Amino acid sequence: MKDKLKRYLTEPRTLLWLWMIIAVTGMTRFGHGRENNFLIFKYVYWHVIDKLPLYIHYPEQYFDMNHYGPFFSLVIAPFAVPPTWLGMLLWLVALTLLLYVAIRHNVFSTYQQVFIYWFCIHELLNGVQMQQFNIAIAAIILLAYYFTEKEKDFWAAFVIMLGTFVKLYGIVGLAFFLFSKHKGRLVASLAFWAVVMFVAPMLISSPEYIIGQYHDWYVSLVEKNADNMFSHGTNISLLGLVRKISGCATYSDLWLLIPGVIAFALPYLRLKQYQNEAFRQTLLASVLMVTVLFSTGSENSGYIIAVVGVAIWFTAAPWQRSKWDVALMVYVFICCTMAHSDLVPKFLREEYIKPYGLKALPVVIVWLKLCYEMYVRDYAKQIEPKPAMR
Repeated sequence: MKDKLKRYLTEPRTLLWLWMIIAVTGMTRFGHGRENNFLIFKYVYWHVIDKLPLYIHYPEQYFDMNHYGPFFSLVIAPFAVPPTWLGMLLWLVALTLLLYVAIRHNVFSTYQQVFIYWFCIHELLNGVQMQQFNIAIAAIILLAYYFTEKEKDFWAAFVIMLGTFVKLYGIVGLAFFLFSKHKGRLVASLAFWAVVMFVAPMLISSPEYIIGQYHDWYVSLVEKNADNMFSHGTNISLLGLVRKISGCATYSDLWLLIPGVIAFALPYLRLKQYQNEAFRQTLLASVLMVTVLFSTGSENSGYIIAVVGVAIWFTAAPWQRSKWDVALMVYVFICCTMAHSDLVPKFLREEYIKPYGLKALPVVIVWLKLCYEMYVRDYAKQIEPKPAMR
């Protein structure tokens, strides 16, 4: 009976249906002002059609402001045309299915896939309840890695540029450039897709309008970066953690960004480790984490990106994880994944976790340990076999 239940809980079909149920639960917040993010996305399409400014407030339609690129108008178009409730449902299902496929059809073992699906389920719920494109960003990074591994550089370039022209985060897919066996082809493909995606929104508006919106997009991102500094809802990152705990607004984030870039890049010097898939997967985990840890725009619902990275880090190592590593994963699950949930006392959430960005702390610790391992461990050596999934 126990083995039968275990097989059922690790079946791809079971996990697919479970994730689809999670996607649909995002609709439970619909009708109470909770669909606001989707309305922002939806009106990007209609505002481009009507050639209206994309980066100003429209209080009669939604609160807050759009910060996605003009190309997003084409991405959201199939979901903007139907009635809002149907468009939102299809949007949540599409986001969830994209991430499911990016994990299921990647280079991960069955053990890794099952672990990632179960470990990330609550962060997925956070993402769908806010209708966040960050779910797709996680998938885009995974797919950029997968296509690079499979020598499909044309499609690796496509997803990298897709993420970049929608939310800039996709540019981190260039971290896998050195793993490509066809670097010239990858560069040419990046240039091709950059031109296509820059021009494509002009087909439903005009060149002058779209060029002007790209300029306004840049201005809006600069302003948003300043607004994020001490925000409780954003800058939930390593940058925000230090900024909010110190309470200091005068220093530059470069004091953290430069050491962060160096710490991230040092493993690239271990050229002999490139041949080990576990090493490359661990770099993928690092990319997913730094995307969140070094962005002032990081928010609670965006941690699906970082937590997928944490799960890959834990499962990719070719050595047996220690009890301390297991304890660290428990710490991540409780103090990161569940940090903003009702399972944490409201006093702790409102007085400490949100004001100081403490959700980021467990992922920071994992990332620092990951960096140390990539500096010193041999990813070709396997001390003990991984547990098998039956």
